[in-house]
Amino acid sequence: MASPNIAPPLNLLNLTMQRPGYIHAAVSGNFSSPKAQEVVVIRGTSYLELLRSDAERFKITPVCTFNTFCNLRCLLTFRQVGTNKDYLVVGSDSGRITILEYVVEANEFRTVHCETFGKTGCRRIVPGQFLAADPLGRAIMISALEKQKLVYVMNRDAGGRLTISSPLEAHRSHALVYATVGLDVGTENPIFAAIEKDYSEADQDPTGEAAAETYKQLVYYELDLGLNHVIRKWAQPIASTACSLLAVPGERFNGPGGVLILSENWVAYTHQDHPELRTPIPRRAGQAASRGTLLTAAAMHRQKDVLFYLLQSEFGDLYKVTLDLNQERTRVQNINMQVFDTIPPANGLCITKTGLLLCASEFANHILYQFQGIDNPEAVAADSLDEEALDDEDKLGDTAEEAASVAPTFTPAKQLKNLAAVDRMESLAPVTGMHVADLAGEDAAQLYTLCGRGGRSSLRILRHGLQVVEEASSDLPGRPNAVWTIKGRQDEAHDRFIVVSFANATLVFSIGDQIEEVTDSGFLGTAPTLEVKLLADNAMLQVHTHGIRHIRPGRPVNEWKTPGRKSIEQASANERQVAIALEGGDVVYFELDAAGMLMEVASKEVGLAVSCLDLGPVPQGRVGSNFLAVGGYDSTVRILSLEQASLLTQRSMLQLSATAESVCLAEMAKEGEGAGIGAGNAVSIPASSSSLFLNVGLSNGIMQRLVLDPLEGTLSDSRQRFLGAKPVKLLRVDIEDRSAVLALSSRAWLSYNHHGRFFQTPLSYQGLDYASGFASEYIPEGLVAVTGSSLRIITIQNFGNVFNQTEVPLRYTPRQMVQVPGSSRLVLIESDHNEYNETERAFLASTGAVESDKATDKEEGEEPTKAADSVAAAAALAAAEGALPPPPPPEEGTEDEDGAEGETFVRGPLPPVEGKWASCIRIVDGLTGETLELVELALNEAAISLTTVAFHDRGGEVFICVGTATDLCFHPRKHSAAAIHVYRLFDNRLVLLHKTEVEDVPKSLAELKGFGRLLAGLGRSLRMYDLGKKKLLKKCENRNLPNLIVGLQTMGDRIYVSDVLDSVHFVKYRRLENALVIFADDTSPRTITACCTVDYDTIAGGDKVGNVFLLRLPEKVSDDVDNPTGNRVLWDTGRLNGAPNKLDVLAHFYVGEVVTALQKVSLVPGGQEVILYATVAGTIGALVPFSSRRSKNTFFLLEMEMRKEASLHFKRDHIAYRSYYTPVKEVIDGDLCELFRTLSAVKRRAVALEVLDRTPGEVVKLLEDFKNTIL
Repeated sequence: MASPNIAPPLNLLNLTMQRPGYIHAAVSGNFSSPKAQEVVVIRGTSYLELLRSDAERFKITPVCTFNTFCNLRCLLTFRQVGTNKDYLVVGSDSGRITILEYVVEANEFRTVHCETFGKTGCRRIVPGQFLAADPLGRAIMISALEKQKLVYVMNRDAGGRLTISSPLEAHRSHALVYATVGLDVGTENPIFAAIEKDYSEADQDPTGEAAAETYKQLVYYELDLGLNHVIRKWAQPIASTACSLLAVPGERFNGPGGVLILSENWVAYTHQDHPELRTPIPRRAGQAASRGTLLTAAAMHRQKDVLFYLLQSEFGDLYKVTLDLNQERTRVQNINMQVFDTIPPANGLCITKTGLLLCASEFANHILYQFQGIDNPEAVAADSLDEEALDDEDKLGDTAEEAASVAPTFTPAKQLKNLAAVDRMESLAPVTGMHVADLAGEDAAQLYTLCGRGGRSSLRILRHGLQVVEEASSDLPGRPNAVWTIKGRQDEAHDRFIVVSFANATLVFSIGDQIEEVTDSGFLGTAPTLEVKLLADNAMLQVHTHGIRHIRPGRPVNEWKTPGRKSIEQASANERQVAIALEGGDVVYFELDAAGMLMEVASKEVGLAVSCLDLGPVPQGRVGSNFLAVGGYDSTVRILSLEQASLLTQRSMLQLSATAESVCLAEMAKEGEGAGIGAGNAVSIPASSSSLFLNVGLSNGIMQRLVLDPLEGTLSDSRQRFLGAKPVKLLRVDIEDRSAVLALSSRAWLSYNHHGRFFQTPLSYQGLDYASGFASEYIPEGLVAVTGSSLRIITIQNFGNVFNQTEVPLRYTPRQMVQVPGSSRLVLIESDHNEYNETERAFLASTGAVESDKATDKEEGEEPTKAADSVAAAAALAAAEGALPPPPPPEEGTEDEDGAEGETFVRGPLPPVEGKWASCIRIVDGLTGETLELVELALNEAAISLTTVAFHDRGGEVFICVGTATDLCFHPRKHSAAAIHVYRLFDNRLVLLHKTEVEDVPKSLAELKGFGRLLAGLGRSLRMYDLGKKKLLKKCENRNLPNLIVGLQTMGDRIYVSDVLDSVHFVKYRRLENALVIFADDTSPRTITACCTVDYDTIAGGDKVGNVFLLRLPEKVSDDVDNPTGNRVLWDTGRLNGAPNKLDVLAHFYVGEVVTALQKVSLVPGGQEVILYATVAGTIGALVPFSSRRSKNTFFLLEMEMRKEASLHFKRDHIAYRSYYTPVKEVIDGDLCELFRTLSAVKRRAVALEVLDRTPGEVVKLLEDFKNTIL
């Protein structure tokens, strides 16, 4: 039994609303079957996801996703000889090596082995950062950043199960590890290669000379299978910039073995007893000689006689690398490196055997490409240098200048030559800002997020719902009330007819290349239609108001007419059964007999007017449905039996709170087995694990869902949700070959199962009056719908997503965003470091100028920044004289990340020195996403901060204030000038009022509302300004903040100041003394990345190590500060070199990703207020307060039980994970509680009844209710 007071006063529940989009690592393999082309990726820091590519449809779709509740670091696939599936090896911070196997039947990964070897956490000497496997699957090496390397021998037992040995040590003290790989040595002893650097001498030398002389080595470690021992077999010095290794196929594939060494500016091949071959990396034309080219991603494609590598540089350029071998294929004679294409920079590249390339982008959306070709004789290429013939003094070193002297150059093209983008996966990462508001007037808030980097940046408008694409639309001669689609035969894949019913007529259209009206279909066109169905004998059924038409191909139409003058009010049918409700309350039931005749079987007088009815679907292996659901105007739903022994007898009755507008019987996955709305974890559901559900749409806008017992016909486990202001109309449709329920109210909602999870999500589309499934040759799965007087064909995209996205392309990396008060307009600032602005790019393109080596040649007597400044000055002069066209407006599509068909984003040209900035200010219409104004900042200014201010003496006029810095550099931090720009807003145009010079970078700006003043964080100084005629006027200042102000929030006369290292400080503005007084601060240092006010005394924040927290001012302190009778706070002495009062930690929780945005908001009118947060990896989560002690206690006990009962793949201690840096406090992990659905039925029942004192259905309902209060 649950105790009512067992839980401490827990306040918040953490829920993941949208999983991270950022992909940290990716590996390809065959995890489900030998021919399946699949990829496993790490999303964010803790999610594993299995993706499956479809070469016929050119799509890549997620199959299985789950939260591991630990920080994942690396991935590896391996396969043992004689098997046809790959295992997945994962390195994490759990202190264990984990081997997973994908189980197709359960659609989940299961842990095969999880062996402990060290402490938890990401530590430099605890293995987990690097993984390498023998190509034959005989051994796995897991390595740390320093010293420790462990080798596990893999084998199989008599039952064919994978076994793992105890770890064998291959440690080396004072050795840093940069990369590892398993060599292809055939059946000889496994060999692993590693890049190492020995720092033993450098560690003892305080002068630094020994550190400068250290070098990297390529080291071979051999596992002696006979002696069960690892030895250091061979070592050779390599380039000091070497950073990655790729194995070269050995004798099994007619290759020489060995490794490719990827380093800055060079690609080298080497092997034991083989001289090193080096090829310079082709460089971009105009790239400064001092700027190197670093390879960041690689993939190998091996198929029959085809072998090549795709390498990608930090700029996104792809290179195809092939090896020229001698006649015996035992030695490499040349490394050919050919420019292949340019795509967005990736964290991982995966090539499938079906000719698809997955680019897991560093930023923004991930893209799937199809190979159009692999050979281009005209492409720029580089070959290996014959350095053996050179003297020692003539040999080239590893520097960029020496590589530039021999490397060929090329100009990257926006037009793809060898690849074609065929699909993409949406990703918000990185989120740099978020604003939540209902700017579109949709009665539901939209999430406006700033995403991406550079030219692939965007403003994403997120709405709760599934994305809908309108494929076709046509006006009809009247206002239809229903629409159906029907096939010609049961074995056909596509629909043949569309039937549209009006108030007094019915129209039939044929589906082909064009949709045309049909007059000889056999349907009665002079009466409205109530139901259309294709029967099991391929005959068509039409139920109209005065009868039933049985339309059989090649035979006369049979028609059943209603008795007397009664009309049919409701009708329902499946492939073998028909039920109608006549005027007055009579229900008539028909069945299709063996001769193909539709026969009246029974009738019953219900005794009340029937408002709706529905026949259940025909279960597999049966001849008909067992039940008929009948809704009446007395606010009841009756379940009638259709079994021959008890035909039309009542089995159960449901009393409702309003009249049933519609009923729908649908067979879907069991509620106890499915995941909730927006759940963060995939849940396995066997195909046979399904139940029959009764869905009831009420006239008051509520949808009720109950489980219908398939034998007894009883109802249980009632759930309900408010869908809209209009009565709810329910329709059964097929989604991904499974039954789903479409609910039509003021919005359309879809209830469906997707990859083992249950969702109930609205469609991001206007309200529909009626809809039906639609399938054609060009649209295999869609809906045909009527709304008003129009007929529309739509498709639903991105099943499983909680939000759909509308993308507004931006020019530079977005930094901040504010809403103009009282309007739907958003103001954004964008800035990029080491980039030319649009005017300078146009100047460079028109003059053919490129990066100048002289810009970094200090021997010429010219400072490095002068060349960059000359470009800016020349570009500005040319633009002023009209010699250059203005930058293209955004509506021309120049800023779209995908661009025109076949084009890709190409970064560059790049400035030769640091400190070059490109910035702009943009005004966007929040309703349409249209850019209303775009102002470029000149003279190398970087837009840093932004706010709106209504100064107290300007009649409520809103001004836009932008903080800027000129020539800003970070290491060390320096700038030549800083200023605050004040703009007036006239007819969506920005007019510069004046510019105020300041002595430090204005990292944060805010309005002190109620006082009409501007607050600015200038370094460690907090300053208040008022508006003057020629510049801002300084009113007061506090210079006692500890380090650097990075955030300002205000409420009343309080200012909440975020420091880059020292958490949050509470500051009070004393109006009488015109002073800013620090009166409270935090007890712990925190590196603040985001903050928002919760109430007058409470603030929520996030830090750069992935924590979210709530800080509250003690109640007594608050009273003292706001007491107007004295000024004690002005002279009260501080404590511990800080403020006189300390904040209490109200809640603390480790998210695992850097939180970049926080906002307290209610997403729906009247909904629960939550603290919504976004992370750099694209996760959107919510901290939800509990509304009752009972629910709080239930979740507290549920979390404790799930820590014991849930099957966590990596065996990471959950409470230790959520307490990574500071103990978790006052927050329950809702993602862990969601795993209750994954438990077996026995465990669910035990946890629910014995621990929570609830039924399993009530626990699931509680989980759903929390989400329903948010969305």
